[in-house]
Amino acid sequence: MDWLTIIFAMAGALLVSLVALCSAFVLVVKETTLARWMPRLIALAVGVLLGDAFLHLLPDALESGANTSSVFLWTLAGIVVFYFIEQILHWRHDHAILPDEMKKRPKSYANMNLLGDGAHNFVDGVLIAGSFLADPMLGVATTIAIVIHEIPQEISDIAVLIHSGYEKKQAVLINFLCACACIVGAALTLLVAQFMTISLPALLALTAGGFIYIATSDLIPLLRNAEIRLPLPVQALATITGIACMQSILWLELLIR
Repeated sequence: MDWLTIIFAMAGALLVSLVALCSAFVLVVKETTLARWMPRLIALAVGVLLGDAFLHLLPDALESGANTSSVFLWTLAGIVVFYFIEQILHWRHDHAILPDEMKKRPKSYANMNLLGDGAHNFVDGVLIAGSFLADPMLGVATTIAIVIHEIPQEISDIAVLIHSGYEKKQAVLINFLCACACIVGAALTLLVAQFMTISLPALLALTAGGFIYIATSDLIPLLRNAEIRLPLPVQALATITGIACMQSILWLELLIR
């Protein structure tokens, strides 16, 4: 591992963390404008996540010489792991507040959301560092994928915090500090890589499984929500645009090589 890889990996993690600050600009946007563009961002994120998984992560895992069955097994493991993580977070949320405390402590739900988001950001840091360790261009593609899918998530996180009673400036600051868990995850991954060999094919496959789960289990159901009312052609165009972005990065990678 060279210093350039470390610098780029940490820069990618920092960029993802800074996305949380972009949500501050959303606070001054009209609700009608936000409602119109949010579904498009979600559809774009679906294309980027799936494109990164199938066009970058899985091919790189296979090209590394790993056994095909092993790669797909780790991909399945990634899907299952992300499923159980989400279920655990939901269980903790459901049992965090007693029924008679819901009205007295409106911030409790937001605090649980922060814990879950912090864990998610930490995993994002691990994914970014692991991707950069495998290949710089793969790291760039993974960072872009995470940044795009973080945008609608950060907007929703800010909405939860403000709705729960936080002041706007306080919500932005706390949300940013929570996003910095991505930097911690990247740093720990790079540190561990100094002392032991990390199975990059397994990590890439786990990452792909995580992206597939997020796109299909969390984002696509949002697009099916009747309240979104985004026309199917617009959904398709936004999703294809996300996939095209990942394919363009792949072409750039081939040109550089």
